[in-house]
Amino acid sequence: MQLHEFQAKDVLRRYGIAVPPGRIALTADEAAAAAREIGAEALFVKAQILAGSRAAAGGVRAVRLPSGARTAAGELLGRKLVTTQTGPGGRAVKRVLVEAAVGAAEEFYLALRIDPAAGAIVAIAGHHRPDIEDRLADGTPGLPTLVLGVAGERRPGDIADFCRRLDIAGETADRFGALIRGLHRAFVELDAALIEINPLIRTEAGELIAADAKLVIDDNAAFRHPETAELRSEEEVDQIQLQAQRHQINYVSMDGNIGIVANGAGLGLATLDLVRAAGGAPANFMDIRTTAKSLDIAHGVGMILDNPRAKVLLVNVYGGGMQACDTVVDGLAIAFRRSGRVMPMVLRITGNNEAFAHARLANFNLPKIVCADMWQAASRAAAISKGRA
Repeated sequence: MQLHEFQAKDVLRRYGIAVPPGRIALTADEAAAAAREIGAEALFVKAQILAGSRAAAGGVRAVRLPSGARTAAGELLGRKLVTTQTGPGGRAVKRVLVEAAVGAAEEFYLALRIDPAAGAIVAIAGHHRPDIEDRLADGTPGLPTLVLGVAGERRPGDIADFCRRLDIAGETADRFGALIRGLHRAFVELDAALIEINPLIRTEAGELIAADAKLVIDDNAAFRHPETAELRSEEEVDQIQLQAQRHQINYVSMDGNIGIVANGAGLGLATLDLVRAAGGAPANFMDIRTTAKSLDIAHGVGMILDNPRAKVLLVNVYGGGMQACDTVVDGLAIAFRRSGRVMPMVLRITGNNEAFAHARLANFNLPKIVCADMWQAASRAAAISKGRA
């Protein structure tokens, strides 16, 4: 779950991270009022969308006085902002952050993220440059890193050595170390996946201020953080994925014509690979969680049946101890009855309650082709999708 910039700053402020004075505005008049309340002559008006590269797309405006804030907000609110991270459709700007400009003596990039190879939280930092995020994305080496413990522990002297590698010394190094410790605590306590500050400004007075902030929280830990789960901006997330998650299903839409039903992320990914290898094109990825009941599964299958591009349904299920085969079959039957759509269905079902599931299938009288293994099922579905079966 990614937070808007203003939300991320509100959260980080609780961990002692300094941020510029700012207010949210939903209208141009509110932006002018926010500027007057902040009381700064130099201001920024920032479009609040869940995407980076806003400044390059004209979504961050340097203005002066409340009149400038009103004009900039009027130009941003209601328009679609297209950045390198939004795709060609862009994102609608529904709110802006009016914020005091901060004079910079020096600018840094600082991020904490999970390093899957090291199995640890790592801090990455460097002196700010316009292409620094692109360098990270393409794997360009050179930025100093610091490995941090997953439970908040650190080895003595690690942060001091990290600051030396960044050519930071004296009081600035002390403040930089305190900032990393605060971010590390926030990362662990929030179950974060990413905290990024770009730029981190050092003022002439030596204060470190997060001029921009990005915070991503692990969705799998949302149940532990109801206070942050409430911050999710539902209008800016895929509504299909959101509905699927509420029904214990992980679902991603794709552009093919073979609907995929699988229980388990690994089995789902393997099914996608097999379909591709057989010359087919998946219409979706689906991972039915072990906690899903038949009505949840019916909702997920219903999303595929509602997709006009889907021409055939491929069901690849391995029944386990927590979710038997017949639970999935019952969900299939409910979905087909609700939809009323007739679609060819290719099945490979094995595992717990396999025989009972096949008996239920016979009673439901669903159109089906039963296959003995995954490759046979994927090949048959690909052939049907191309009109060859």
